[in-house]
Amino acid sequence: MTAPDIAFGVARTDAVDRRLIDRLHGELPLTERPFADVGRELGLSEDEVLERLRRMLARGTLTRFGPLFQIERAGGQFVLAALEVPLADFERITAMVNSLPEVAHNYRREHWLNMWFVVAAESQAAADAALARLAQITGLQVFAFPKEREYFVGLRLSALEAGEAEVQHGTH
Repeated sequence: MTAPDIAFGVARTDAVDRRLIDRLHGELPLTERPFADVGRELGLSEDEVLERLRRMLARGTLTRFGPLFQIERAGGQFVLAALEVPLADFERITAMVNSLPEVAHNYRREHWLNMWFVVAAESQAAADAALARLAQITGLQVFAFPKEREYFVGLRLSALEAGEAEVQHGTH
C-alpha cells in the first residue's frame, strides 16, 4: 500500500464509501433531505448515508465534512502559518497546535518550517491572538502568512479511481 492510499484513507473504505465520497465532493443537494436524495442516487437509505459518513469521520478516513466558506466575506480571517518544530518534539507540539479551536488543520512538511497550519478566526484581532497564544504555549516563533490574494484551484481526486488503482496493484 502506498503512502497516499493511507493518507487519504482509501485502505479503510469499501466501494460504496468511495462512491459516496465522490458523490458528495463539491456538491450537496440544497433540499429538505439532502442525505436521503444522495442515498436514492446511490441505492442507499438516508440512515446508511449518515452512518457511513459518521464511521468515516470517526476512523479518520474523512477529517472533515462540511461547507467551505469565504470567511473574509463574513468579517473573519484565515492565516496560513508555520513553525520550525524540533523533530523530537513534533508530536507534543502537534497536540498543542491542534488544541486551539482556531486551528483548522495542519501538515508536516519536509522543510525547515516543517509544520504548516491554518488559523481561522472571526476577526484579524482574533487570528493575531491565536497566533500569539501558539507562540506562547509552544515556545516557538510562529511565521504568519496572511492571504494577500485569493486564487481558486479546482482539484478533485476520485476516491473510486484510487480504490481501482489499489485493486490493480494487488494492495487489497
